Amino acid sequence: MAKNLVIVESPTKSKNIGQYLGKDYVVLSSKGHIRDLATKGTYGFGVDLENHFKPEYVPIKGKKKVITDLKKEADKADHVYLATDLDREGEAIAWHLYDALGLTDDKYSRIVYNETTKETILDSFKHARKLDMDYVNSQEARRILDRIMGFRLSKLMQSKTGGKSAGRVQSVAVKLVVDREREIEAFNPEEYWTITADFNDFKADLDSYNHKKIEIKNENEANEILNKLTNTFKIEDVTKKKKNKNSKAPYITGSMQGDAYNKLHFSLNKTMSLAQKLYEGIELEDGMVGLITYMRTDSIRLADSFVAETYAHIKNKYGEEYVGPTKKDNSKNKVQDAHEAIRPTSIKRTPESVKPYLSNDEFKLYRMIYYRALASLMASAKVESTSVVLDNNNYQFKASGQIIVFDGYLKAYGDYEDTKDSILPPFDTYKSNVIVSREITKDQHFTQPPARYTEATLRSKLEDLGIGRPSTFATIMSTIKDRGYVNVVDKKFVPTDVAYEVTDSLQKYFSDLINVEYTASMESDLDKIADGNIIWYEFLDEFYKGFEPTVQNAFDKMPKKEAEETGEMCPECGNPLVIRKGKYGEFVACSNFPACKYIKQEPREDAIICDCPNCDEGKIIEKRSKRGKVFYGCNNYPKCKTAYWDKPIDEKCPECGSMLTEKNGKVKCSSCDYKKED
Repeated sequence: MAKNLVIVESPTKSKNIGQYLGKDYVVLSSKGHIRDLATKGTYGFGVDLENHFKPEYVPIKGKKKVITDLKKEADKADHVYLATDLDREGEAIAWHLYDALGLTDDKYSRIVYNETTKETILDSFKHARKLDMDYVNSQEARRILDRIMGFRLSKLMQSKTGGKSAGRVQSVAVKLVVDREREIEAFNPEEYWTITADFNDFKADLDSYNHKKIEIKNENEANEILNKLTNTFKIEDVTKKKKNKNSKAPYITGSMQGDAYNKLHFSLNKTMSLAQKLYEGIELEDGMVGLITYMRTDSIRLADSFVAETYAHIKNKYGEEYVGPTKKDNSKNKVQDAHEAIRPTSIKRTPESVKPYLSNDEFKLYRMIYYRALASLMASAKVESTSVVLDNNNYQFKASGQIIVFDGYLKAYGDYEDTKDSILPPFDTYKSNVIVSREITKDQHFTQPPARYTEATLRSKLEDLGIGRPSTFATIMSTIKDRGYVNVVDKKFVPTDVAYEVTDSLQKYFSDLINVEYTASMESDLDKIADGNIIWYEFLDEFYKGFEPTVQNAFDKMPKKEAEETGEMCPECGNPLVIRKGKYGEFVACSNFPACKYIKQEPREDAIICDCPNCDEGKIIEKRSKRGKVFYGCNNYPKCKTAYWDKPIDEKCPECGSMLTEKNGKVKCSSCDYKKED
């Protein structure tokens, strides 16, 4: 009997969904993207510029067999269900599968689902549809646009500067970091002083003189004021107000990444990797189940079924008075709004109940997501705030405090929100409306420059500016670090010299393209393609007609950076040796190339990983195979053939004495079965 074939992106999901669907379905994985643009044609773009930017696709390295195997199964199946992720990228992957497998419209269906649970998966088959080609065109236009800009600008930077790459979004991100650093460098701190009255159980700060705001710019001014003050204050005004403190909306991608960075100290990449596992499925006692909904979203919408289940949970656990309203979703992004917010797939799967099945980090992230979604549907906390104005010879001091009179959502979310009582005394008990301070002190301060960006704050800035997408932020952060544009110091981004060089070069020749406004407008146009309001190839054509002449002008006029001299002379021709950049990194060679082809074989000090364990002279350095794969070998080759696929760590195995190596944070012996515990 012929089977129905279901194709998902992830092998983990294929296992989970296969359990849900039963024997009439075969569930296989594409293991992510299967094809990408070729590197043929004009500048290696892989598109036909003269034929509406028609792309030419080739299998991604290692995916030929995947495509062949999927096609065999598709040919045998009665029907093929394309079940890739529900965003633009997932829609594009589904289209590539449709095209590469030679499917026909009567033989395939597209299904989408927001969570990997049995009920949702089974329900998704009731709402099967065809591919949304507007979404596909939007994603493919983005890919072609990034290919064109990336290839041309990267080639320009490599030939003219010390930069390794440039691109539509990464170069704007680097520019933001560079601009912020220049703000910091140009910042002139200004001195100011504060005056504080210390009472037995609270403090009050000087705020105004004759009810007009006062600024104290130096110590002399502070001393003059102190000389006019006594220890006796008149209680001029006491104001009490009751306020509602509302819970936050459930997580979208950006807010989840930000909180995971600030509260859990997870990088953006780590957060998304953990969230992917929670979404695809965890093996619980009663089987494999996805614990959270799809983690790439801009929407705060919650499914009605989840809201109803959670309201019942709140009433049962906390009481009727703790039930709150749902958050209104003001999202304008059609593509991402097709999703829900990031939430647990069931409020009944409490963090504590699934903790035995999760790693420590998975548990921390799941717990944060769980209680954020729960709290978003709980009642507001009620706070009574008190403010007091104290007068001392026409100088007004202010103090404020608050008490929580109803904890509301804080009952569940208190661990993630720092809200504490700060109680002021009952001022109506003071006789003659007078209160006496213990002491009055002055303190010097200086204004602070703007803070450097962290992963979280740069991500937030890009999001606020409308640049990038939830699925791209982690990649952007990795790219600007890996390409040497920023150093991370105390978790903050500090631009390197090459970041200044590349940014200034791009701004001189491409200021109308590499800027916040233009990049955000591109995102808007890509959204319009997804909405069917712009024809994708006309958008690309208009862009390219302005872009390519600007690139040609930059190639002609941008000065080339001179190679850095090492201070040594070439042993073959006597010309200076310089540092050059090749396909696999920096190397030292003769400045008289191509007349002299001398290349220094001795590795630079910063390229040495450790001493070779098997010869007296050699050093272990990073190398590349003929196919470009990284390995680690002795620079004394061919005399010494010591080599490792995993990176040595200059530490010997306690069991056999061989070199220990590291891969993906795991340390093991290069010879025996020894593995180092975390």
